[in-house]
Amino acid sequence: MTRRSARARSDHRARLRAAAALRATGRLVARASVRLRRVAGQAVSASVATTDPDASPLPPSRPVGSPLTRRRLGTGPGLPVLAVATLMVLIVAMLGIEQVTGVSLLPDRISAGLRPPPKKFPVLPASRPTALSISKIDLRAPLHDVGIAPDGTIAVPDVGRAQEAGWYDQGPTPGQYGPAVIVGHVDTTTGPAVFHQLRELRAGDQIEVTRSDGRVAVFEVDSVERFDKDRLPVDEVYGDFSRPSLRLITCGGRWVGGERGYSDNLVVFASLVKARGG
Repeated sequence: MTRRSARARSDHRARLRAAAALRATGRLVARASVRLRRVAGQAVSASVATTDPDASPLPPSRPVGSPLTRRRLGTGPGLPVLAVATLMVLIVAMLGIEQVTGVSLLPDRISAGLRPPPKKFPVLPASRPTALSISKIDLRAPLHDVGIAPDGTIAVPDVGRAQEAGWYDQGPTPGQYGPAVIVGHVDTTTGPAVFHQLRELRAGDQIEVTRSDGRVAVFEVDSVERFDKDRLPVDEVYGDFSRPSLRLITCGGRWVGGERGYSDNLVVFASLVKARGG
């Protein structure tokens, strides 16, 4: 009996040490996730330029904005991509360990957004988006992939494709857990572009994203917000993994000229409410 008790106490101490070590890893993951979201935020908080920095903005009778200049991708995935991939592998592994052992490993500051909440909603497998439709503003546009630019920010569509939108291909696909990010031009020096009327959306409006698997992810607008490019709430835009969501991002605000273009970013926050087809 004494030996059994000693062995039990020894096993218990070993489990406690293992759990403590894994929690320490979780704290490192939490700090890394905050840093990575901060880096990701630079994609839309950084200055943007018009196709012609010396050109005046279009007449103020229509929504103001600036085109997002395209930053071409590098030849390799780059450090930000590898860091994000490593972080997500660690988080998924630790969630799996939690389910098997019942020991809580992830710090509350990130686990609350990573563990599925009790409310029911659809969750879709990964599938690249191909088209975007918003009936409220009569928008129907093809989607193409954009990745990470050489400077570590999110690349944006080429001005020559101003009537298309770009899905950030290093994040979730629309319908997966987390915020799928789609960026697009508001206008160019020659006229309105794909997200010209984005600011007219209101809470409750629906956004449909067609995916390559034939399914359509239907999102409902939660809010439309405008942020100074130097004060973008990175965690709010990029860090919510509590459910499948969508972020539509473009430019807006006051014209300031130069490489910055317009002062603000316009962000549409939306949540997945249903899926059809497939």
